[in-house]
Amino acid sequence: MRALILGLTVIALLAMPELASAAEEAGASSNWGIAIGSGLAIGLAVLGAGIGQGLTAGNAAAGVARNPGASGPILTQTIIGLAFVESLAPFALVIAYLLQAKF
Repeated sequence: MRALILGLTVIALLAMPELASAAEEAGASSNWGIAIGSGLAIGLAVLGAGIGQGLTAGNAAAGVARNPGASGPILTQTIIGLAFVESLAPFALVIAYLLQAKF
């Protein structure tokens, strides 16, 4: 998996000068990176939120399985934690919209 990520990163970095020169020759705007940035912003934020929610729910279930008597406090802390994790995704959506407005 590391080799795949490294390979794709190298290909992307090697393609950047080619894309920039093609955009200059075609007379396109120089703001093409904003669209990529906004897409990456929302994509990575949703990915991180999904991973965080999965880890939170899994650890809460494991905690209740080990100690069923503590399910009340664990549920409360889980709901608060999920709210904090989920609050990051709308911020990324706002940033993506603001970046698109500049494009």
